[in-house]
Amino acid sequence: MTQLLLRLWLHFDRKRRIQFIGLLFLMVFVSFAEIISIGSVIPFLGILTAPDQIFTNPRFQFVIEFFYIETSAELVLFFTLLFAFTAIIASVTRIFMLWHFSKLSFLAGGDISNEVYRRTLYQPYKVHCSRNSSEIINGISGKSNIVIYNSIVPTLTIISSLIMMTAIIFILLLVNPVIALTSFFGFGFIYLVIMNFARNQLLINSEVMAQKSTYLIKSLQEGLGGIRDVLIDGSQMTYCQTYKEVDAPLRQAQGINLFISSCPRYFLEALGMVLIAFLAYLLTQQVNGLTKAIPTLGAFAFGAQRLLPVLQQSFSAWASMQGGRASLIDTLNLLDQPLPKFYNKSNVKFIPFNNSIRLNDLNFRYASNSPFVLKNLNLNIKKGSRIGFIGKTGSGKSTLIDIIMGLLSPTSGKLLIDGKIINSSNCRSWQKHIAHVPQSIFLSDSTIVENIAFGISKEKIDFNRVKQAAKQAQISKDIESWPKKYATSIGERGIRLSGGQRQRIGIARALYKKADVIIFDEATSALDNKTEEDVIQAINNLSKDLTILIIAHRLSTLKNCTDIVELDKGIVKQWKVKGMKSFKALITKRA
Repeated sequence: MTQLLLRLWLHFDRKRRIQFIGLLFLMVFVSFAEIISIGSVIPFLGILTAPDQIFTNPRFQFVIEFFYIETSAELVLFFTLLFAFTAIIASVTRIFMLWHFSKLSFLAGGDISNEVYRRTLYQPYKVHCSRNSSEIINGISGKSNIVIYNSIVPTLTIISSLIMMTAIIFILLLVNPVIALTSFFGFGFIYLVIMNFARNQLLINSEVMAQKSTYLIKSLQEGLGGIRDVLIDGSQMTYCQTYKEVDAPLRQAQGINLFISSCPRYFLEALGMVLIAFLAYLLTQQVNGLTKAIPTLGAFAFGAQRLLPVLQQSFSAWASMQGGRASLIDTLNLLDQPLPKFYNKSNVKFIPFNNSIRLNDLNFRYASNSPFVLKNLNLNIKKGSRIGFIGKTGSGKSTLIDIIMGLLSPTSGKLLIDGKIINSSNCRSWQKHIAHVPQSIFLSDSTIVENIAFGISKEKIDFNRVKQAAKQAQISKDIESWPKKYATSIGERGIRLSGGQRQRIGIARALYKKADVIIFDEATSALDNKTEEDVIQAINNLSKDLTILIIAHRLSTLKNCTDIVELDKGIVKQWKVKGMKSFKALITKRA
């Protein structure tokens, strides 16, 4: 656990580490306030039981003379006020520490969540393809919170408790060393025994909680994501049962952990009362036992009243840390994700693109033990051309486009832009040229203008550029006919728009980006013939300087392309459309 916490510490920035160190000094200061609070009990109780003896005690003469105390009653009043003042100071300092303790814990948790999200967004496309989104969502939101409650807060609690425990034991040693050591080691031994028995169960529950929390989000995503089919099929009970099967063991593990962390307190409170009772009996059997016993018992009871909660806090914190161990490991693995070299560069320059995109002897497969998706592929795409890609499902069309977009790296061979090899160091510079219009456009639950200028903060959106992009995409007339025009909210996933409108919003988004390479990945395959014709017309009206790549199943979609590239089992066949008497001639030749 110490190694895991050290890994977590390394992920905090300098400012946060200084704040943690400052909190440590605050804990030490609070422990001194606690020492004064407990230490004042003995003289206070002594004065209450025998004020006349204290009044004549030489050690108190300075206080008596300084404050002009003349009677025993005034002395009792003075020490009563002093005791109350020390108790208030101790309480205020603990509240002050609790405020900074809580605030810093959640600020650190926010740092973790933000860093996990940042590092995840910068991961290569291939990594995202290999993961389930519920795992990432749970890591960013759920498990980051678990790290706060089950790692950061418990660690600070243990440190605070150890400092406080040291202060309390120091005072009790001054009162009665034998009783202090016996009590501390007795209570401590009981907690160690419980920790030994509980450890394995807590670790098992930790694994269950980390695993089931991910499955829980997966269950919710699947049920709510496919709500139309769920409602049509009447399969609500199936998804409810799946959710229940995941939720029940998760709640059971949480309940067991809560019981383990809380139960020792009640047993040890009773044991502490029994110990005080026996101690009272033994002290009263001595000469002047009652007079001597009250201050000693008062100090011990007061100290035990502070010591037992501190021991319990330490144990509960330890149990929480063990219960959250698996989630901490998962979060650390996400925090350890590498960042690309360009992650902190805000202004990446465009790589020159004036002539062509070329693929030389390109091969690709997703894993070393999987078959090749693309084999010895050679392709030359001139700037300003319009290339159509066709092929059966699984022929490698989307993989090829992902490589051209720099989302995937070739297993062997080269992607060259104007003769320059694209690799990890300049991939981002090439991607600035590219806009992607997929079959299913992602639309956020916001306004038209925010969806066209997607990924741009509101205050930085160029509205004139948005209108120009909408006009070029042939969606401006529709937008202008709506009451709120560009401020129209389109609903979640663009539910208030038709299929054709969603696709043209996607085209407008690509044009707003001012990309000179636009890729349409089966962007019209889900549309009816009339809507597809409108979208194709919008594409055809785009500037001739743009390089357009279109993946389609229907050849009719590609009738205005300059070249047709057919993929079959990862092998390329390229057909020139230009120069043929008609598009039908291409279909005949292909047949």
